[in-house]
Amino acid sequence: MTVHADPKGVLTGTHFIDGDHACCEGALAAGARFASGYPITPSTEVVERFAARIPSVGGVFIQMEDELAASIALQGAVWGGAKAFTVTSGPGFSLMMEHIGYALMTETPCVFVDVQRGGPSTGLPTMPAQGDMMQCRWGSHGDYEVIALAPNSPQECFDLTIRAFNLAEKYRLPVMFMMDECVGHMTEKVVIPPADQIEITPRRLTKQAPDEFLGYKADEDLVPDIAKAGDGYRFHVTGLTHNEKGYPSMTVKTQDKLIHRLQDKILQNADDISINEEVDLDAADVVVVAYGITSRVAMKAIQMVRDSGQKLGNRKLRIGMFRLITPWPFPDKKIRALAGRIRGFVVPELNLGQMSREVERASGGLAKTIAVTHAGGTVHSPEEIAEAILEAAR
Repeated sequence: MTVHADPKGVLTGTHFIDGDHACCEGALAAGARFASGYPITPSTEVVERFAARIPSVGGVFIQMEDELAASIALQGAVWGGAKAFTVTSGPGFSLMMEHIGYALMTETPCVFVDVQRGGPSTGLPTMPAQGDMMQCRWGSHGDYEVIALAPNSPQECFDLTIRAFNLAEKYRLPVMFMMDECVGHMTEKVVIPPADQIEITPRRLTKQAPDEFLGYKADEDLVPDIAKAGDGYRFHVTGLTHNEKGYPSMTVKTQDKLIHRLQDKILQNADDISINEEVDLDAADVVVVAYGITSRVAMKAIQMVRDSGQKLGNRKLRIGMFRLITPWPFPDKKIRALAGRIRGFVVPELNLGQMSREVERASGGLAKTIAVTHAGGTVHSPEEIAEAILEAAR
């Protein structure tokens, strides 16, 4: 069944807006009709626009007393039938971790938008960083898998927000939308297509009768259907280890079965979930792995090296780009395959080496990994990345 966006939520046309506003428009186009949040730079513009737009669309925005309240209010809205999200930045994201774990355990489809800034703690509220990439993967306790998306333009903030909601509904989990301050505050052209050109993944509402519905019984795809509270279904929603009926079950067998299913529904569908940009990889000597705003600086660095005519032996040095649009689940197989035929990876990021460790791990020692680190506050200079490309080629 093909479902399209609700025309009321789609501001069709060509716009000149920043990434935060484009993210809001993507959420509305995806069908989000509830948002809860607490003001925090540099993410507030997302929900400011949502609050302004939602009266004409039909929905609710609630400013909560803090990020803890915001991150649980949206989950209540989801179980009431709404598509919902919250928006924050580093310090607020830290506070939300307990409820992210709750959403993972209860399989609550929703979206957490994190517009990253310099940290830790209050850090650099108005300046960019990419220091939350490991936090979005491992910030809550226990074993689980997540889906994360990392846009590098306002256009992608619109497009990928829709994808984030679609993935959340398809796999029943919270999806992390990992922007950075530069992308959030960057103003560019954003084209929003008509509603009938935007495909939307509907909620997996159960077709079973209330007395037949178990709550967490999954089929072959490992994802259970869901029921809407108030429709006559009696089921438990709990963060405790639970059986297929949703009732707490404190046994090793139940824990093992449940946690493996929560992981496997992502790992076994990684190829469907992941989208990453590949540029000139076929014959590359060096591959730059980047994401978010840093990928745009990296493209400038690659062009600088090409223009300089640098050679490897008697031919020009060949450089490729692998952009992590879906950093989680991490593309292990692709990195390992590339490592077997290149001289090295260059990984620039606005942190002190988070995703570069993943590249190094996945490469299995088949190619060297050079991390180009930056503690945040501004972007890299292209020259830094260019120098690392030359080093990787040696």
